[in-house]
Amino acid sequence: MLYFQVVILAATVMLVYYCEFTDTFSPAEQGFTCRDPALSKPDPGPEQDSRVQPVILYSAVGGLPVVLISGVELVIFLLPYNSNNLYDHKVVVMGDCCYLNPMVRRTFRFLGVYAFGLFMTDIFVNAGQLITGSLAPHFLSVCQANYTALGCGDTTLFVSQSEACMGDPDDIMRARKSFPSKEAALSVFAAVYLAMYIMSCVGSAGGRLTAPLLSLSLVSLAVLTGVNRVAEYRNHWSDVMAGQAIGGAVAVFLVVFVVQYFKKRRVMSHSLSDAGTVNTEEALPHVKHNMQASDKYIVTQSPGSSTEVT
Repeated sequence: MLYFQVVILAATVMLVYYCEFTDTFSPAEQGFTCRDPALSKPDPGPEQDSRVQPVILYSAVGGLPVVLISGVELVIFLLPYNSNNLYDHKVVVMGDCCYLNPMVRRTFRFLGVYAFGLFMTDIFVNAGQLITGSLAPHFLSVCQANYTALGCGDTTLFVSQSEACMGDPDDIMRARKSFPSKEAALSVFAAVYLAMYIMSCVGSAGGRLTAPLLSLSLVSLAVLTGVNRVAEYRNHWSDVMAGQAIGGAVAVFLVVFVVQYFKKRRVMSHSLSDAGTVNTEEALPHVKHNMQASDKYIVTQSPGSSTEVT
């Protein structure tokens, strides 16, 4: 199953590569109305001139989860705060010969799911942009259409020719990929995923207000990223809201159905008999019933008075 998951992740990465860095797929070419005020906003320039530059955005959505999740898991591992902590000096069996520290396993699990969700969000956004070919608010500024040649004396004239634009082809191509907003989708996905992680794994352990403050701060920054896209005339409000909806939906789906709210498996105890032995199958029938095929368990019996399952 591990190898199969690696293949799936590699396939999503390749699809993102073809969507982002090749011209294999081209957006649909929508027509426009002459001098349409909704498409006549000033050209904001390249993305590098934005207040939220691509290098900052992609560094945040790529690097912040690694630092945050790794740090939290390390703190939980070094400073267990209750008797039900997952990291109770156990190992996780991987196959017949390999052993893995549960902290490493959990960290890679959460980061792997995050990476998969990030790539899937990018794929969904690219699919929407390619299918709709929605025009950005500054489309006519980069299109540089010859209104005289097109006969645009009447401002309500609809132009459908792809050859009507005389501007830079690369700028025109980017201006045709406005819906949904990729920046809004990626930022909200990262914020919602990390916010749910913080609330589930940190909770009240760091104080009643620490986790909510961090979570709301991340979500607020993601929302402001979308607002900035509209303020700079790079996207419409509908583009931003659609991107935020996609990113938030993917994050919630993965947290709820894949990592199951980041819950830890609890340590189960059962009193031993007077002879100091216990039948594990009889003592823990509910644990055996709830075992999932995808998880590995180790049952250990301590010389004291408890049987533990991790």
